[in-house]
Amino acid sequence: MALRLAILGAGRIGQVHAKAVASVPGAELVAVAEPFAEMAEQMRAQYGCDIREIDQIAGSDDVDAVVICTPTDTHADLIEQFTAAGKAVFCEKPIDLNVERVRACLAKVDAVGGRLMLGFNRRFDPDFMAVKAAIDDGKIGEVEMINLTSRDPVPPPYDYITRSGGIFRDMMIHDFDVARWLLGEEVTSVYAAASVLTDAEIGKLGDFDSANVILTTASGKQCTITNSRRATYGYDQRIEVHGSGGSVSARNQHEANIEIADATGYHRPPLLNFFMTRYVAAYANEIAAFVQALGDESPMPTTGLDGLKALELAEAAVTSVETKQAVLPG
Repeated sequence: MALRLAILGAGRIGQVHAKAVASVPGAELVAVAEPFAEMAEQMRAQYGCDIREIDQIAGSDDVDAVVICTPTDTHADLIEQFTAAGKAVFCEKPIDLNVERVRACLAKVDAVGGRLMLGFNRRFDPDFMAVKAAIDDGKIGEVEMINLTSRDPVPPPYDYITRSGGIFRDMMIHDFDVARWLLGEEVTSVYAAASVLTDAEIGKLGDFDSANVILTTASGKQCTITNSRRATYGYDQRIEVHGSGGSVSARNQHEANIEIADATGYHRPPLLNFFMTRYVAAYANEIAAFVQALGDESPMPTTGLDGLKALELAEAAVTSVETKQAVLPG
């Protein structure tokens, strides 16, 4: 029988996940909860699902699991509500912007034996998965150094900046998760530097738009992360892993995988321009992994603990910028 899912929140990321659910065999979108009627109706019309209130979905016998795509400040409460109701939960990152609130939420999930997967979609990107497989297969020896580059084409709207939690908790948190995944060890030192280089208004709102972080593990492995809110050439997403026996990298994806050579030089099509086009396969793969984990009764591939660890690294980065010193996370 198909896993019956409901989407909570029909905004931009809700639409992404609805499309992913529709693409996954063994998954069925049963209902959507969305306070804006027009957005809810759009999802109902596109996927044939019901429109219900959140409390109705929690009590629905025909819903096995929910995908939480609501604003960040609602995530922890909804996770607690739906795991207590016996529903499996897939939640977009983060669980909350406050570390203690995340810990309290995870304790409640554990107390009821809840099933929770957190949406770190980059682990499910085919290229990034191939990098991880090369590491796990020993093709580059022992990991020694990692470079992660993540640059957005343009900054988000100012009103989003004010509620996002800042560049480390909102944007770089994806890279913190990828770093832990690829390093294979927990991080013991975080050193961060951040500036306002692309838009002075972002600084006035209390955030940064340009940041670099060096993560170090107890064995001395290092990961350097570079983030920027502006990349004039497109959505810049790259990984390079250097090991004792070689290296492996994942390069940017272009609108087409061609190269034209003429009298003026070599030319390639533009980069894919944002996460909704760059990570289409990743979103489908992570929902498929969620469905499979529930069907197999196997561990979730990305957990609430992964979310907590990534947030702890983000908090350490914020402290490092303030103190101009390396910080121990956690």
